[in-house]
Amino acid sequence: MTLIRPFAGLRPAPGRAAEVIAPPYDVLSSDEARARAAGKPWSFLHISKPEIDLPAGTDPYSPQVYAKAAENLGHMIRKGVLTRDPARCYYVYRLVMGQHAQTGLVTAASLVEYDSNRIRKHEHTQSDKESDRVRQIDALNALTGPVMVAYPAAPEVDGMLARCSAGSPDADATADGGVRHSLWLVRDTEIQARLTRAFDAMPALYIADGHHRSAAASRVAASRRAANPRHTGEESYNWFLTVIFPHHQLQILDYNRVVAGLNGMDVEAFLARLRQSFSLETSPKPVKPAKPAEFGLYLAGQWYRLAIHRNLIPADDPVARLDARLLSDHLLGPVLGITDLRRDKRIDYVGGIRGLGELEKRVNSGEMTAAISLFPTSMEDTMAVAEARKVMPTKSTWFEPKLADGLVSHVLD
Repeated sequence: MTLIRPFAGLRPAPGRAAEVIAPPYDVLSSDEARARAAGKPWSFLHISKPEIDLPAGTDPYSPQVYAKAAENLGHMIRKGVLTRDPARCYYVYRLVMGQHAQTGLVTAASLVEYDSNRIRKHEHTQSDKESDRVRQIDALNALTGPVMVAYPAAPEVDGMLARCSAGSPDADATADGGVRHSLWLVRDTEIQARLTRAFDAMPALYIADGHHRSAAASRVAASRRAANPRHTGEESYNWFLTVIFPHHQLQILDYNRVVAGLNGMDVEAFLARLRQSFSLETSPKPVKPAKPAEFGLYLAGQWYRLAIHRNLIPADDPVARLDARLLSDHLLGPVLGITDLRRDKRIDYVGGIRGLGELEKRVNSGEMTAAISLFPTSMEDTMAVAEARKVMPTKSTWFEPKLADGLVSHVLD
């Protein structure tokens, strides 16, 4: 079995991509999705967030929501808004956000290789979120949310993707936020074979974003495999929808923190406690850390630049040396008493796409007491954690730009 293979994608009819593509299902609330899809009958949000077409307050995990998703998908196919390619293809997908561009390959990736950890993971998943995606996949009989994956340095593959995307794209749309999504079909079977061989030669791939989607696809495959006495391994349910980018092109933004309260301390006592583990200096402007182990702190209308004492940084542990973990081990936990980063209501997370102004806003409004800016995690560090079969700290990576839902889907024939 190969690591990847081409597939016959379900995608917007020519000229209709701009009407269809939507943000990933998990970056919008139901209310946000309902507002975003207003007046847009062909938005993929009607499939990925189908509760928007049911009465407000509908449980997004209720059976009628998944049934509505299937109904909406069938409607878009019958109306010719979505069409299926007649033959298996690879698809080259380019994302452009401002000055940043990344070009990857849309593939069906092997779930056997995922289960064996050749396609490596770096996050724990939550069973309820997995189950939601399992029900969505089963209702649609399709994988509609692509998983963002990275491949290690491979100049040959980079060159092939560049050549395949040299002409006019087969689909081209600029989404909300100004992100451009372009797609080229790779129909030539010899080029497909060369791409397949090049990826088969790689020792591993690395999931960047989409751990719940991939875990759900694995569960669906296991269920269908068990129910199929004639299982061969070639069935489409053995493969999941991925977009695989060169690791050096992926862009990880800072993932910042805001906290409520100072664990009973006043500002001066809190700063004195920080000096046990950090050097502090005031800053006349917002602090965007310039290197690892450096942090910004916004408190009581003042920005500070923090640098953790070098002797506190482990040299040989790929997780313990990450900034998100250093912050937890030397500030959030021992100073503020915040140890359950997923459930403690005193902490919230702000993606770097919102800028440092959002941190000031959350504090100045009185909602939060302090904000902490972080240096972005590198893709190399993310891959090192996956190689060690360890798990990244909570909210360590914020990938931008995001893949679009609806540009290509993988039907489970």
